[in-house]
Amino acid sequence: MRGWKFGDNIDTDAIIPGRFLTIYDEKELAKHAFEGTRDDFSKLAKDGDVIVAGRNFGCGSSREHAPLALKGAGIRVILAQSFARIFFRNAINVGLLPLVCPDTDTMKDGSSIIVKEREGKVIVEGKEYPIEPVPEFMYNIVEAAGLVGYARQLKEAPVCTKSRR
Repeated sequence: MRGWKFGDNIDTDAIIPGRFLTIYDEKELAKHAFEGTRDDFSKLAKDGDVIVAGRNFGCGSSREHAPLALKGAGIRVILAQSFARIFFRNAINVGLLPLVCPDTDTMKDGSSIIVKEREGKVIVEGKEYPIEPVPEFMYNIVEAAGLVGYARQLKEAPVCTKSRR
């Protein structure tokens, strides 16, 4: 996986400019991801690439379009020192995995990244970095491709009708 390095305070307007908020298809949104901020992203991002950022990633508007655009571009994981809370939850809800990694400053743009979220680490150019654990139910939502997929799985699951007494 290739890392795309960004700094601190990357807001949702930088991820997907407001003029594209009439688009709801993630592949179409991806064509405009980071437009005006990092124009090569939408053309060069590949499935499995990783966003690497500093503090407060996803600040600004609470729009779901931002994580959708990243998902449409093939991003599955975002490493950042911290996230805006609403972006963090929106990312989970659309099937992206936001991981808090306290030491992204030393990571470089274009680095090779191996994510071992269940082991609590990422490996960047052979060096290990710790990541904060994510609750199991959030992994389940991401693995179901988002909250809608997760809800469908729950709906299809067998229901226990026995009383617990």
